[in-house]
Amino acid sequence: MGRLVVATRGRGFYGIGRRIDDWLAEQTARDGAVSLFLRHTSASLTIQENADPDVQADLLDALAGLAPEDAPWRHRSEGPDDMPAHVKTMLTDVSLQVPVVAGRLDLGTWQEIYLVEHRRDPHQRSLTLRYLGT
Repeated sequence: MGRLVVATRGRGFYGIGRRIDDWLAEQTARDGAVSLFLRHTSASLTIQENADPDVQADLLDALAGLAPEDAPWRHRSEGPDDMPAHVKTMLTDVSLQVPVVAGRLDLGTWQEIYLVEHRRDPHQRSLTLRYLGT
């Protein structure tokens, strides 16, 4: 098991696949699976296209439309972007399990693992990593 800390600069997609591959190399992983758990309720994990940044921009726009900041949210004690961030996290997820083959994430050609920051301000986001395999 291990921990990965990701410093975000605010709302956006942050590719973390290379850092996970580096961690797998430190574990001398070969074939198995890695579980990722994000220890927050206003950010999430996803696997998405890594080739065209317009995909990420469109996804952020779609999430903003599904959970707008100007909706009549009751929970506002942590700012107007907090409750929408919780909704966006619920729509996505905080955990993933990804196959590992020959010591590397077995992602498709156009896939990347992203931490999605749903808040406007920078944050330190913490993930728990667990490798199971040979």
